[in-house]
Amino acid sequence: MTTSLKQLPGTIPALLASRATATPDKPFIVDGVVTLTYKQTQEQAHALAAWLISKGCTQGDRVAIWAPNCQQWIVAALGAQAIGATVVTLNTRYKGAEAADVLRRSGARFLFSVEQFLDVDYPALLQPFDLPDLIATVTLMVHSQSDDFASVLETGRELLATEDGEKSFTAASTTVTADTVSDILFTSGTTGQAKGVVTDHGQNLEAFSAFVEILGLDASDHYLIINPFFHSFGYKAGWLATMIAGATAFPLAVFDVPTVIAQVQKHRINVMPGPPTLFQSLLSHKDFDRAKLKTLNKATTGAAVIPTQLIKDMWEKLGLETVITAYGLSETCGLVTMCRRGDDAQTIASTSGRSIPNIEVAIFDSDGNRLPAMEPGEIVVRGYNVMRSYFENPIATAETIDSEGWLHTGDIGFLDTNDNLHITDRLKDMYISGGFNCYPAEIEQQLCQHPAIAQAAVIGTPDSRLGEVGAAFVIPKNSSPPADQEIISWCREVMANYKVPKQLFWVDTLPLNATGKILKTELRNQLILDKA
Repeated sequence: MTTSLKQLPGTIPALLASRATATPDKPFIVDGVVTLTYKQTQEQAHALAAWLISKGCTQGDRVAIWAPNCQQWIVAALGAQAIGATVVTLNTRYKGAEAADVLRRSGARFLFSVEQFLDVDYPALLQPFDLPDLIATVTLMVHSQSDDFASVLETGRELLATEDGEKSFTAASTTVTADTVSDILFTSGTTGQAKGVVTDHGQNLEAFSAFVEILGLDASDHYLIINPFFHSFGYKAGWLATMIAGATAFPLAVFDVPTVIAQVQKHRINVMPGPPTLFQSLLSHKDFDRAKLKTLNKATTGAAVIPTQLIKDMWEKLGLETVITAYGLSETCGLVTMCRRGDDAQTIASTSGRSIPNIEVAIFDSDGNRLPAMEPGEIVVRGYNVMRSYFENPIATAETIDSEGWLHTGDIGFLDTNDNLHITDRLKDMYISGGFNCYPAEIEQQLCQHPAIAQAAVIGTPDSRLGEVGAAFVIPKNSSPPADQEIISWCREVMANYKVPKQLFWVDTLPLNATGKILKTELRNQLILDKA
């Protein structure tokens, strides 16, 4: 049986406590050689919380996590949330300047960061930057307890064993309510500057209890979490949903087809969500063998255009019983609509399903009028899942949530006669590459920091493997621009890999409208003509 919404506690730490009491010895996290039961996870989270208190952490303080999927990530998040601190997630593909910007603007006081990951020394990336609010950094290592993380837990256990330490923890933990802020996820926008999306415990639990029920997750499930924890798909639809269901989570730090196959076989994985590119890569890999994946039976996907054939292949070649597409954005806790079990392949491939319970979805025209079925316009959302605000940005909040509580997504689409949502354009010019949101304005700003570039315009262009990739039209500052590869190499040093344009076009001018806005439709048409 799935967990009923009415049975859920109001906060994330209360949910963990209920699981630790009801099923203390059940494995919650299996990460390589490390297995943590629900009870052990709670004990580690409380120890970490006690350590945070000893360092001056109080309710509302921001605790940042910059690490790949691992058991320490979950423990750090749960420890912070146990005392009302706010988790701030950092993309593992960030470069130093990008991470420092989020840390500065969030005012993060604590940072849990991986020591080494994919040959990158994360703490070293931050050394050149001034972070005045940051008072402590704890390093951790994937698949093992580093000295820093282990010593933090040991110190926390010792503190909890004292009368003062226990009283301090109890006092802090009892202040956490459903309305306490649980996290801030920074999301870039068309203005080019990332905004922090503020959500609370109660709304996240309510949204993802709906996710659990619609997908049909239950306590027997083994959930392989490939989607990164810094994103709501890996965090909220990942390990939080696992905890709501009382199931077992298997974090995976890096997507690799042979590793995925081995994990599915070894641990009898039956739930494996991911973007379409994940399933396409799995099905086309030379090591693909359906017999090795026979335990898989549930998946959710989305975040890109999905071929109907892929849905059929997921049913027939992967043997999945349940395949569901969904739609959401950080500003809605990561969830708005879902298809339902029993929907046909065309519905699942071409729509994002119906709204989850108690959430309104409508289509507005440019004047704010509600449009009928089949009429395209802006997708708007209203309900308990709408963010509280953008962090310390009341102007952007007011621009996004209107006086009637409708959140204006900036996405374009329509509702069909069955109330299924069809998305036709995303966040104005945003494109999605390999499941990652790419915001042209942000990339354009970074490109223009190069001394050889005077102006830049970035658009998404179709790619068979990643869904879409970036194409940059750039105006040089002088008549002898550098080689394309020099610019691409520079981009790889200053921005996350998924943002790096895959195509570069040097131009003398960019097409503009009467107000001076770049006409990206003309750039897209130019690319189409060039390929014809």
